[in-house]
Amino acid sequence: MCRCWHRVSAPSFPCASAISIRQPPNSLKPRSRHSEISKERLMTRKIGVVGSNMVDLITYVNRMPGPGETLEAPTFEIGCGGKGANQAVAAARLGADVMMVTRVGDDIFADSTIRNLNEFGVDTRHVRKVPGKSSGVAPIFVEPSGENSILIVKGANADLLPAEVDKAANDLKACGLILMQMEVPVETVYHTIAFAAENGIETILNPAPAAADLDPELIRQVTFLVPNESELAILSGLPTGTDDEIVSAARSLIARGIRTVIVTLGGRGARMITASEIVNIPPVKVTPKDTTGAGDAFIGSFARFYAGTGDVEASLRKAALYAAHSITRSGTQKAYASQEEFETFCRDHAPSTERA
Repeated sequence: MCRCWHRVSAPSFPCASAISIRQPPNSLKPRSRHSEISKERLMTRKIGVVGSNMVDLITYVNRMPGPGETLEAPTFEIGCGGKGANQAVAAARLGADVMMVTRVGDDIFADSTIRNLNEFGVDTRHVRKVPGKSSGVAPIFVEPSGENSILIVKGANADLLPAEVDKAANDLKACGLILMQMEVPVETVYHTIAFAAENGIETILNPAPAAADLDPELIRQVTFLVPNESELAILSGLPTGTDDEIVSAARSLIARGIRTVIVTLGGRGARMITASEIVNIPPVKVTPKDTTGAGDAFIGSFARFYAGTGDVEASLRKAALYAAHSITRSGTQKAYASQEEFETFCRDHAPSTERA
């Protein structure tokens, strides 16, 4: 059974300026269709997630075995995960109104997955079972350094088809922001992007796992594309080993029509890149215990902060803090902070000013 951890949330965000970065001129900031909407309207924006759920099968290892080698591992846990569910839970932990469109299997994990989302406050009206299919599972191996290796079995996530987005259309139209990932059929991602564009809804696409054949023409309407370095390399076909290479790779996607690329860099922070600006988000220094789900913590919390304020850069700064907090704990969703826990972490980890 999945371990389910209860949600606690609060409405305020006191640590918006925890990390300082270069503030470009307003004319260079990514344009938002919400730039002229009142603060009250922004604070009511609902978040939709069209994406995956997984059952995390987490093994903590002393080291990874070599070919043909059998090793004893000290600890094993089962938890609820999947990139879509993780991002939904991170946003909900911070008080967002979140709905999810996903598929679970016809097995022992299904009810636990739905119950887990409900307990975190995620609307599960559009979480449906697929008869005869297994739920998605993700065997995860975590080394003492906190680094992890992950396998993904999509299971019922492969049955999240475009028609399911249409069935949820009325509820999705009430959202101000929709999140997507690539653990579901790519046709569903394309369909969701087009649906959101037709209805004036902003979008975040986390292209993970990355696919080299992802069609730039069909994702160009995404508001924010959020890959990590390796995903950026796959999408662009270019190296990303240096800072300059990361910028060149991101701008190659921008040249194909993507508006804003946010590259997550793990322990080196993140970087927002548009056609006319580069903004560095410095890392938050912590001692990592388990990096599993840190990228999802970043994206889910960014979605929540951005949905509430419309301020891209301040939201990225807070998301970096939220992701840093998540890696100081074991597990995935259970590692995500409530609002109260996040406020405490912000007070204790306000770094010095950095300017690019």
